[in-house]
Amino acid sequence: MDSDDNASTLFLPDEAATLALGAALAQALVRESAQGLIIFLEGDLGAGKTTLVRGLLRALGYAGTVKSPTYTLVELYAVSGLNLYHFDFYRFDQAEEFLDAGLDEYFQGAGNCLVEWPEKAGVYLPPADLHLRLSVAADGRRAGLRYGSEKGRQCLTNWISCIVSIPGATPSSSPPPR
Repeated sequence: MDSDDNASTLFLPDEAATLALGAALAQALVRESAQGLIIFLEGDLGAGKTTLVRGLLRALGYAGTVKSPTYTLVELYAVSGLNLYHFDFYRFDQAEEFLDAGLDEYFQGAGNCLVEWPEKAGVYLPPADLHLRLSVAADGRRAGLRYGSEKGRQCLTNWISCIVSIPGATPSSSPPPR
């Protein structure tokens, strides 16, 4: 794992490693008894954002179907004492759609928000505590992790301690994507 003051980069060789990265995040959230954490999941279509969420939910004991909320905008998962809201703003044409749908209310409580395509909600979306950028690399994925708040720093520290056991994952030689 390459890292600097607030960012780390990891190479993920396959889908199993992406699922394991999500499982490591689940461990960090449980350790923290995380509440009100906002996590931006950034990356192109097919980069693995929903796969990561699936790994997180499976590690928390959720056995149901995990799909991207592209059409529903949000999926709620109440599992392992955590309320997780999985958002996907890919279909937004204008940032104001975030407010029109009343989604801002989800970000004011104790629920943890996992947000795909956060840039589509623009200035209406609160700042992230954690940023995860997934990008397609030659033979897998590159995951760039960085924090945006003190709460995010604490969670990232715990997350990194859980990541060390991901099979096949290696530190990336390039800087974390921004």
